[in-house]
Amino acid sequence: MADAALNDTSDTFTWGHAALETEFATAADGTLRLVRLGGSGDRVGGSGDRVGGSGDRVDPESALPLVELTALGHGSGWSGPRFTGTALGNRLAHRGHRAGREADREWLTVELHDAGTGLTAFVELTSPVGLPVLRSRVRLRNEGAEPLVVQSVSSLLLGGLPSPDALDVHRARNDWLAECRWHAEPLRATVADINVGAHQHDSRAALALTGRGSWPTDGHLPMGALTERDGSRTWLWQIESPAGWRWDLGEHAGGTHLALNGPTDAEHQWRVRLAPGEEFTTVAGVLALGSGFDDALAALTSYRRTARRPHPDHTALPVVFNDYMNTLMGDPTTAKLLPLIDAAAEAGAEYFCIDSGWYDDSADGGWWNSVGAWQPSSRRFPDGGLRAVLERIKERGMVPGLWLEPEVIGVHSPLVAELPPDAFFQRDGVRLAEQGRHQLDLRHPAARAHLDKTVDRIVGDWGVGYLKLDYNIVVDPGTCGPGDIAPGAGLLGHAQAYLDWLSDVLDRYPELVIENCASGGMRMDGASLAVSQLQSTSDQQDPLLYPPISAAAPTAVPPEQGAVWAYPQPEFDDDLITFTLGGALLGRVHLSGHLDRMSEHQLGLVRDALTVYKAIRPDLPTAVPFWPLGLPGWTDEWLALGMRVPGDLVSYLLVWRRGGADELRLPVRHLAGRQVTAEVLHPSAPGGGSAVWDGDGDGLRVSLPRTPAVLLVRLRS
Repeated sequence: MADAALNDTSDTFTWGHAALETEFATAADGTLRLVRLGGSGDRVGGSGDRVGGSGDRVDPESALPLVELTALGHGSGWSGPRFTGTALGNRLAHRGHRAGREADREWLTVELHDAGTGLTAFVELTSPVGLPVLRSRVRLRNEGAEPLVVQSVSSLLLGGLPSPDALDVHRARNDWLAECRWHAEPLRATVADINVGAHQHDSRAALALTGRGSWPTDGHLPMGALTERDGSRTWLWQIESPAGWRWDLGEHAGGTHLALNGPTDAEHQWRVRLAPGEEFTTVAGVLALGSGFDDALAALTSYRRTARRPHPDHTALPVVFNDYMNTLMGDPTTAKLLPLIDAAAEAGAEYFCIDSGWYDDSADGGWWNSVGAWQPSSRRFPDGGLRAVLERIKERGMVPGLWLEPEVIGVHSPLVAELPPDAFFQRDGVRLAEQGRHQLDLRHPAARAHLDKTVDRIVGDWGVGYLKLDYNIVVDPGTCGPGDIAPGAGLLGHAQAYLDWLSDVLDRYPELVIENCASGGMRMDGASLAVSQLQSTSDQQDPLLYPPISAAAPTAVPPEQGAVWAYPQPEFDDDLITFTLGGALLGRVHLSGHLDRMSEHQLGLVRDALTVYKAIRPDLPTAVPFWPLGLPGWTDEWLALGMRVPGDLVSYLLVWRRGGADELRLPVRHLAGRQVTAEVLHPSAPGGGSAVWDGDGDGLRVSLPRTPAVLLVRLRS
């Protein structure tokens, strides 16, 4: 698409590409509105399915302005009537737009302006060519003569969706040890059908979801979806915020509206003061379209791959052994590590990460309140020190890794006195302390210099090639450092500075692999995933409870980034060993367990599973997920996760049984009507179960005679 002039003030115009078409029109009040969002009749969705319909065009007066914005002294906040003429966002008139193409994405920038305050909003839309995905953020500039305090600004605002009566809403609980638990209900169950009569504005009934504190995915994923009851269309979204966020759904003009926001004043104590000439840019909101949830999630998965930082790990998918989970549990020593290193290498691991505790010199393991210097313990590693252990990992053909919690300084660490007070989170001039730790503010150069020195020592001097970066405290609502007027703004500023620091680290060490972890999956947000290479999905220690997490993790994380624990133990029987190993085979294998205590037979089961994984992993970086049984429930007896490789010549299906009947039929609709062969890849030993393609239908008949049981099946058509 050729660039259009910035001063193009057409009342109606279209923008997009074959997979995504939009139309904009000006309402009577002068505000520009998105009146159509869809794809061309022959477009192909993210999973390869054909998706018809170009979206319903709505009347401009029934649509919504492109931006919802509130500011002190200029209209109601979140508790007031929505979308009335009092809010500042309703006064932003269309001043021009321009569009173009950069690499493999189309872009559109719409300029809106309020003459009264001098505020200009630039709505920045992008879409990857070939994908039905819209990404939106808003850049504000104060061109007026007076400061302006902004309390909320939407990243994406969309009206004109079908009535709440026709829609189901999907959302995902995301609790510690119980991540990615999706459920659906009729939207009308929460957006009540109210006759507002003579009140002359829409119902205030709405469904709103918000993030909380410095764990952006604690409580819920910053995602959601709407599906039409007849299954014909899905709107799936994510908010790419490393801090606070809010999305809400409500009724407007007989249809449904969707608003995606970063942090707000009402929910997160976020405000920003824009002096004349100053700017602020929101986090991004992303909307994917599809013919159903699986199709929309496939498009979102493909988008996530285009949005992240390129890295060789995304295609190599090496097997990582980590010594923590159900194994050393933060108590590493040379004596404990050396046999584990040898056993991990023999099993087929390619990276070996020493988890927490390597820096602890205390006699009682009480390192929690004293961390921060990140120097190796001499007590734990007496002969040759930690570096000798790291060299042993290299000698066994693996890349060494270390756990690090970079943002915290223990209250008993000498660094508390060495770093300046403004390098830490603070409120009213008081340094914050949470669970015996202080929180660094990465906007401060001294905090950043401390971490740069730490990483240069660990990676540059010691030759570590993998960092597991953890974050185990919650600071709510944030920090008020110099220049902050609200703690939520300080939190967002730090979180964005932290991601900038990570990017700079990867610029210096482009082969370094970074795992993002916050007590498991409490930082599983799109902004963090765009920088880090791996994402921890959970700290769940029970192999029988992990399947619903690993089965649903691809809703939040592309499979090649989703680290799933596989922790077989010598006391497990063969079924439980293959069960815990199998759950990681369609993601990133995060191997753990006392492999050094296993029999040769048991270690052979581990080797067999990793051999299978290495054979199929070249397909995972382009595959998109699907769920033949629907998204998993926490207590489901049968669960299933599929991966669909482009072209549909090969698909993979991972099936778990935790109870119930010993046989089940699973529909695989994208292979309906084809000749398909089914091959059981895992477990490798006979008698673990069977899978047969139903030649007269579109499904797979799976038999698992014992519990717990798992099968990985390859379907070739």
